Amino acid sequence: MKYQAIAAALIGGALLMGGPAGPAAAGQLSGVWSTQKGWHVRMHRCGGAWCGTILSARGSKDTHNPNPKLRNRPMKGVRLLWGLKKSGNGWRGKLYNPNDGKVYTGKIVTAGATLKLSGCVLGGLICKSQTWRRVR
Repeated sequence: MKYQAIAAALIGGALLMGGPAGPAAAGQLSGVWSTQKGWHVRMHRCGGAWCGTILSARGSKDTHNPNPKLRNRPMKGVRLLWGLKKSGNGWRGKLYNPNDGKVYTGKIVTAGATLKLSGCVLGGLICKSQTWRRVR
């Protein structure tokens, strides 16, 4: 009984700290984020969803793109994320992985100045994640 009360208090506290829903929560996603590679990605509205477009990528090229004609294009300006829609405590949508040139379904969760991005294949059997930091 004592453990149930503690668990209920922790869950209740986590829900209260989870942040606002709707437009206020969407504002947490907006802005410029620094990836683990040091690239800057601008998260912005695109249609009825959210997208992430690379602002700077230090001379990187899209060498693993499945389209041979795009393999020499600069990563700057490439849309890495699109179709992101609110889902639970985060956003779900499509994620382009420039390391292998594939598109994955993924999830983003923000917490203050951090953004955790995760993508999975095989129904969630194999997942990878990254943590990005807010630049502005």
